Amino acid sequence: MPAKLIPSRHLRIARAKTGLGLFTLVPIKKGQYIIRYTGRKIRTETVYDLDTRYLFEINERWTIDGASRRNRARYINHSCRPNAEVYIVGHAIKIRAIRNIKPGDEITYNYGRNYFEAFITKSGCRCAACARRRTKLRTIAAERRARRARRRSKVSLRKSR
Repeated sequence: MPAKLIPSRHLRIARAKTGLGLFTLVPIKKGQYIIRYTGRKIRTETVYDLDTRYLFEINERWTIDGASRRNRARYINHSCRPNAEVYIVGHAIKIRAIRNIKPGDEITYNYGRNYFEAFITKSGCRCAACARRRTKLRTIAAERRARRARRRSKVSLRKSR
C-alpha cells in the first residue's frame, strides 16, 4: 500500500452499475485520505442558476462546483452502505476511507438526506446495498406466494374429495 495515494495512479474511473464510478487500484486502509473534491468556489445563493448536480455545499455561504472533469472525486457514487466519508478542512472537501477498501472496489459515500430526497428517491437508489435488499425482498415475496399457492391447492384438493 502506498504511503500517499496519488489519484492519477491509484484510482481509475470505470463503468459502475449506477454510471461511471471511481475505483481503487491499490488497497486503502481505514482512515486513509483518498481524494479531494475540487472545483470553483461559488456563493451558495447563486447555485440555483446552475444546471449541474456536482455541487457540494461547504457551509451556508460557500459551495464547490465540481462539474469539471478534472475533478475525479465527482465520480464517487452514492451508497447507503458507503466505504468512504467526507470531511471538510477550511474550504477543502476531502474524502477518506471509513473501512478497508480492496483493490477493484468502487469508492462510495452517502450523499446525505437532502440530495437523496431531491434526486435519488425519484428513480430509486441503485447502490449495491439497496440492490441486495431488493433482491432479498423479492425472494421472500416469491416464497410467500409459493406457500400461499401450495395452501390453496391443498384446500381445493380437500374440497374436491
